[in-house]
Amino acid sequence: MLGLSANLRYFLCCQSTDMRNGFDGLAGIVRNYLRKDPVSGDVFIFLNKTRTHIKLLYWDGDGFALFYKRLERGRYDRCTAVNELSKEIKREELLMLLEGLSYDDMRRKKRFKFG
Repeated sequence: MLGLSANLRYFLCCQSTDMRNGFDGLAGIVRNYLRKDPVSGDVFIFLNKTRTHIKLLYWDGDGFALFYKRLERGRYDRCTAVNELSKEIKREELLMLLEGLSYDDMRRKKRFKFG
């Protein structure tokens, strides 16, 4: 089970991804294209060219977990990072992305944050 914990780091791939890639193909993209370690425990997020499909790849300690969703209507928000391979996003941003909300249009209220 993939739990979207606040203790995890989330990386959104800024280039479109062929959704025919499975566990090994996506792990290869993480390692060779994003230059990150796919078994680090971070969650890697991939969108297809039309932004109607999303995959999340996560190493849970003894194997890869894959979450895959296809939208019947609408599109996921695109990565706004310029000239970057991936963008680290917060858990809240991922949840909003999955719900079809745009994080860039929202304003975050000031909160106390330890550390």
